[in-house]
Amino acid sequence: MKLIVSLFILISSIGFSQSDTTELQFETKYFNAVDKWVAFPKKEVDTSYTFGFIYIDEQAGFTFDYHSNFINTENGLKIIPRTFEAGLKSRLSPNTMDVAVLTDKQVSELELETEPDWLAIYKRNSEETEYLKNIGFHYNAVGASNLALEPLKKAYSQDPHFIGLEFELAYAYNALGKYNEAIEVLDKAIENDPEIFWFYRELGFSYKNIGQIEKAETIYKQGIKLTDDNAQKAEMAINMAQAYYLQKNKEKFDEWAKLTRKFTDESSIFNQYIDTWEEKLNNE
Repeated sequence: MKLIVSLFILISSIGFSQSDTTELQFETKYFNAVDKWVAFPKKEVDTSYTFGFIYIDEQAGFTFDYHSNFINTENGLKIIPRTFEAGLKSRLSPNTMDVAVLTDKQVSELELETEPDWLAIYKRNSEETEYLKNIGFHYNAVGASNLALEPLKKAYSQDPHFIGLEFELAYAYNALGKYNEAIEVLDKAIENDPEIFWFYRELGFSYKNIGQIEKAETIYKQGIKLTDDNAQKAEMAINMAQAYYLQKNKEKFDEWAKLTRKFTDESSIFNQYIDTWEEKLNNE
């Protein structure tokens, strides 16, 4: 347990020194280092660097598998033998510090294989629709929808109506500003299953962002009817309020401002936006 806590603190801490790391560039986000050997920055009090392999666990998400520590010498990287045999893994989160991806030369200096043998266990289902959907989900969840797109599109070509897939693909398209592609996916999704409100949430967002405000309004109203989740209702309502605020359409803005307030409490950030927009419209 002490080892796990120590590793977690090292990975998520912020204070560290990079004064002797001319060959180690700590500038890569962990989600851009999947299936790579990486090193984490060390603190000023440390004499060695933690290193290991980043991969995606289909169920748990981005994971760091600790291998050992090394020191950076004039003759290259030198590994420090581990003092324990048990495996040690750490789930990575948005506050994980940037890593240095080890070069082929550095991997060779540490006498590592390009990929560890155990990785095959996590890749055994890598061509299956569910696996591809899950990988896309994990990338979407950390804001890396550009990386989510490839596995999601591949999964979609295999089984377009696989549970959860159409939403993830549409979400990725919307996040990347590919609104027409999202609409195409969502239209087919709704035709197949018109009772899933998530489709309407994403579809309304797509239409809003291509300027088809009335179409977005119709879609959002359908979505609001399909969910009991006030937080989701509020998100759809404020999107429409914003759209009509930008159009300076006070009558329609007031309608959606009222709905936003209905689905939120007074301390909500959404209400703060509504108050600000309302004041500006009233003063024009």
